Amino acid sequence: MGRAVNGAEPRPRSYDSRRRQEAAEESRKRVLAQARALFLANGYGRTTIAAIARKAAVSKELVYKAFGGKPGLVRAIYEQSLLGGGGTPAEERSDRAQATITDPHELMEQFGRFISEVSPLGSPVYLLIRDAAAGGDHDMAALLHEVDAERYQRMLHNARQVLGRGFLRPGLTAEEVADVFFMSTSAELYETLVLKRGWSAERFGRFTARTMAAHLLPEG
Repeated sequence: MGRAVNGAEPRPRSYDSRRRQEAAEESRKRVLAQARALFLANGYGRTTIAAIARKAAVSKELVYKAFGGKPGLVRAIYEQSLLGGGGTPAEERSDRAQATITDPHELMEQFGRFISEVSPLGSPVYLLIRDAAAGGDHDMAALLHEVDAERYQRMLHNARQVLGRGFLRPGLTAEEVADVFFMSTSAELYETLVLKRGWSAERFGRFTARTMAAHLLPEG
């Protein structure tokens, strides 16, 4: 039953399917990379799907099918940025650090390193969304609201995790801790210190680590 009636080998369908999936993933990565470059260079309004497709060497139809248009592309770029630069998503590494690190100061330093890794990727895209929303784009205004809400929920999750370890100053609520995390990871802070004042990402990460430690950890 392994051969066709005419004696030929059966078509390796699983292999072909895998090749198609790999090709589709490569096309997706190419589209995201080119879209990111064009959006950040030219702004949201001036960047077109046609230009992105041309740079990525794919059809406009493929871009629309994969991402649904410019708002979907920007969300995908932003979500990709939050993964960080490592093979394992930054959120997973953060959760692991919160569960395993036993010294609270070391944990704050690790948070700072995560911030220095993710902020250069995510903050410029967030600022793109913010500026497009400020310019009156309704889709970007809705996306700005969504990503702010999602980031706060993530910070609240982190706050509850760290409070549960007993690391923090007595009397702090999860909401108070989440606000400190929310501020420390904000694109606006990155914009002020890195983009405007010329700090390195590493210096920015160390600053946020010290800031969080000063506001959250017991004295002494």
